Amino acid sequence: MQFLRSMFLTSVLMAFISPVASGQVIVAHRGASHDAPENTIAAFQLAWKQNADGIEGDFHVTKDQQIVCIHDADTQRTAGKKLIISESTLAQLRTLEYGSWKDPRFLGEPLPTFAEVLAAVPPGKLFVIELKTGPEIVPLLKAELERLKPAPTIDLLIISFKKETVSACRKILPEIRTHWLTGYKKDKATGIWHPTVDEVLAGLRETRASGLGTQGNREVFTDHFLKQLRDGGLTEFHVWTIDDADDARYFRQLGAIGITTNRPSFIRDQL
Repeated sequence: MQFLRSMFLTSVLMAFISPVASGQVIVAHRGASHDAPENTIAAFQLAWKQNADGIEGDFHVTKDQQIVCIHDADTQRTAGKKLIISESTLAQLRTLEYGSWKDPRFLGEPLPTFAEVLAAVPPGKLFVIELKTGPEIVPLLKAELERLKPAPTIDLLIISFKKETVSACRKILPEIRTHWLTGYKKDKATGIWHPTVDEVLAGLRETRASGLGTQGNREVFTDHFLKQLRDGGLTEFHVWTIDDADDARYFRQLGAIGITTNRPSFIRDQL
């Protein structure tokens, strides 16, 4: 029975990967966040209407150990009043609304929990889970997944900038692909971009990540840069956050398995 389940999951994953090889998997960054308030159910539902293949959401942990969907460590930017996520209970955070800052028609959008976001993912779609905290969130995520039992046709990908969080995912949730995220900064004195190829490869080895989530910096992420990464063992990468059609075509040509964008409908049409 376990063998049959493994074969089924493999077939599901291959069905997901097959269009990805051409860079056609479009992931809505914090939902369709160009048009709706980021990290809300409204934004995620709009992403599906805009023909996204997947959604990406950001997750923190509350004082009472609830996983909630929000990018920042506090609520100031999206709710207009500052509550620290890790120092507030879910009930306290739910006293605020998270939609009207984007447009008055979204007045009243609540802060979603992980369970609510997962429930908004249709079968056959991709759910990209960005963990914004340290590794303390990983056992909670494992418990939630065991409790909620997502449909086997929903593909999960965990991502994080924090190496220790990626490492914890690979240890505690080894069955779920986890990408280490990296951006790039130029040293003003030397003109060298960091992390370098060697530093990226070292990070991937250290975390045992399944792949890389790279910032869409075309000055850094060239054919040569990617070749060196592949020669060093990189098997897959996705790119964030791409709202320009030329950039999307560039990373499709490089073989990104996914393109994360605030504008899924626009990028889908352009590709």
